[in-house]
Amino acid sequence: MSRRNVIAAGAAGAAATVANLLPGLAFAPQAEAAPTANPSAPPTQTKTVTGHLEPGNPDYYYVPVEVPAGVSRIDVSYSYNRPDVPPGRRGNACDIGMFGPEGLELGNRKAFRGWSGGARSEFFISPSEATPGYLAGPVGAGTWHVVLGAYTIAPSGMDFSVTVTLTFGRPTPPFRAIAAPTRAPRRERGRAWYRGDCHLHTVHSDGKRTPEQLVAAATAAKLDFITSTEHNTPSAQLVWGRYATDDLLILNGEEVTTRSGHWPAIGLPADTWIDWRYRADTPEEFRRFTDQVHAAGGLVTAAHPFANCFACAFEFPLDAGVDLIEVWNGPWTPEDDAAVTHWDGLLRTGTFLPAIGDSDAHAPADTVGLPQTVVYADKLERTALMQRLKQGRSYLVASAGLSLAAGAWAAGAAPASNSDGTAAELAGKPGVAGLGGRLAVDWGVEVTVRCRVSGFPAGAVATVFDQLGPQLHTPVDGPDQLVEWVTDARYTCWVRFEVRDAAGAMLALSNPIFVGK
Repeated sequence: MSRRNVIAAGAAGAAATVANLLPGLAFAPQAEAAPTANPSAPPTQTKTVTGHLEPGNPDYYYVPVEVPAGVSRIDVSYSYNRPDVPPGRRGNACDIGMFGPEGLELGNRKAFRGWSGGARSEFFISPSEATPGYLAGPVGAGTWHVVLGAYTIAPSGMDFSVTVTLTFGRPTPPFRAIAAPTRAPRRERGRAWYRGDCHLHTVHSDGKRTPEQLVAAATAAKLDFITSTEHNTPSAQLVWGRYATDDLLILNGEEVTTRSGHWPAIGLPADTWIDWRYRADTPEEFRRFTDQVHAAGGLVTAAHPFANCFACAFEFPLDAGVDLIEVWNGPWTPEDDAAVTHWDGLLRTGTFLPAIGDSDAHAPADTVGLPQTVVYADKLERTALMQRLKQGRSYLVASAGLSLAAGAWAAGAAPASNSDGTAAELAGKPGVAGLGGRLAVDWGVEVTVRCRVSGFPAGAVATVFDQLGPQLHTPVDGPDQLVEWVTDARYTCWVRFEVRDAAGAMLALSNPIFVGK
């Protein structure tokens, strides 16, 4: 399994139905709990349920767990068989999570208590702490539900076992959330270009880095900001303040991981949870949660839209609240080429969704900041960054040593010493446009397009594109080179830039500059 589908999610209705409720576990009151071998240890109860799931299953099953009063900790473990399957068939893969006694209704944040997908075989929840991916808090009496996401099932079916242990006793002190600071003063430069990576994972989902290790990797990549996007859980959002530094802005997010594709919600307030139990055939549910993201001030990203792994490719309607398309995900692959071609096709038909590039780094071998999105913002702050990302005031590069400075000017309006039109445009200078902006000129007006490419290796090629395709190829023969193309507003609707290495791998890609009124 690839790093993208170690964790996967599926769909469910607004609440569990009889069809996907499995036999449950009922525990006796505390007075009937078995004593432990250690007299000073609190009493516990352990029970196990087993079963068999056939192919053609609902996306989720729920195991009811009747929890009595007086429980201070709940531990859950599970296992399932993994038979060999013939070529062309899929084996067993089953995810796990937990909902509390508040119910199973879609979007019920009070009930959600955690998700680890297929990354862990066991977890615990207590008032003061929980396994990463799970939310510490009271273990109240009532019907809890272990959720099993049978991601794929072998032709012979899936045998599973779920074991729950309850520990009785006084509750431990309550968990104290420490969210990340809203500023990184050592990186703040006012209105400037800021480098970020908005699709990252830690041990709070299927990542292998701790939060502290991710901060170190992002700092080494010379990033100004990152977004933590754990699969289907906000648990990391509640602890980032323990690891934050004053030279890296940490934003909150969640990779909403469904059976119809993945969509990172980025720029969220801390402790925001987005449900994932629906498919593309219920677009009204997708729209419900993209609306939730927007109401919270965040953005919706269509992640790795052509990913070659089961349930990873994005299938939801783009006009149902999508803000960004992740056209570059990790090291350059044919999947990314397909995403750029699709994105370019959307531009040609009049649909502009800004491109974003992210590393989707999971393991230490994955390079944080490959690629990174460079955004021109008024300040290094969540709202300012989200605003400019949504406008497409950005470009993508493979590393911190690479940069683009691009702009378009009407005849006679070009700044004397600046090849980047963004600052001049945002300052109100007429006849100038930067990335994501519009050069509002009449037909017949001569337009000069410039892009300064810096830090690229010899042998790379810079290309200017408009709605008809590539218009100019310029070999890169030095560390700093100016690419210029002159066109006419009558013939060019928009222009964008790419830089690729000698083998054709992407090194940089810009969002477009639009031309015409």
